[in-house]
Amino acid sequence: MSAKNVSFILHKPQLSENIGACARAMKNFNFDKLIIIDPKPIYPNDKILATSVGAKNIINKSKVYNNLELAVKNVDYVIATSARFRNKNIKHINLEDLKKIDFKKKVSFLFGSEASGLSNNEISYANYTLQIPTNTDFKSLNLSHSLIIIAQFVSSIIKFKRLPFKQSKKIKPASKKDIYNMFNLCIKNLEQINFFKPKEKKPIMLENLRNIFFKMDLSDKETRILSSVFASLGKKR
Repeated sequence: MSAKNVSFILHKPQLSENIGACARAMKNFNFDKLIIIDPKPIYPNDKILATSVGAKNIINKSKVYNNLELAVKNVDYVIATSARFRNKNIKHINLEDLKKIDFKKKVSFLFGSEASGLSNNEISYANYTLQIPTNTDFKSLNLSHSLIIIAQFVSSIIKFKRLPFKQSKKIKPASKKDIYNMFNLCIKNLEQINFFKPKEKKPIMLENLRNIFFKMDLSDKETRILSSVFASLGKKR
């Protein structure tokens, strides 16, 4: 399965800002095939490019058609997004059903214009209609919001390569020795104020404190800070 098999079709988009935001949303999840059908604004324009931020390459390589039929003639599956139930002989699916789609084939997600959505004629080109679950009393979603929800969900299905989250090299984990020294300094101060009462409960109290300190996954810097705090508290007395 590949992100290269997935395209996003904007049918008669009305606002430049939404087109740019859609391109940006696509790039967030590693998709790059954008198709525009009969856009209302001049395409592309400066506002579209500005709103796309780092996704100008998607705008520049996008394809523009005058009608939907030309855009989908080589697509295996067209999935039309719609907030309305259609009384047509077409299968209605939800996001979870996308897991059953064969993304080894060419799949296009079709989005209607901001003003009117998709007509029944446009829906007739689709294999499925997809409804994003929303508040039943307020189903209206911004065009780019609808696209990014679907893009994220599809990306989780095809599992595109993600960069691993790397911790800064400047952050070093505290050694066991550092944690023990900090712990012992804390205990020393607690003993000086007779914290461990009654004495017979001291072993379990120490055990609980050790559990707290060693579960904290501290850095060496954090350990030094806490050691300084405990040392300062001791001097204050």
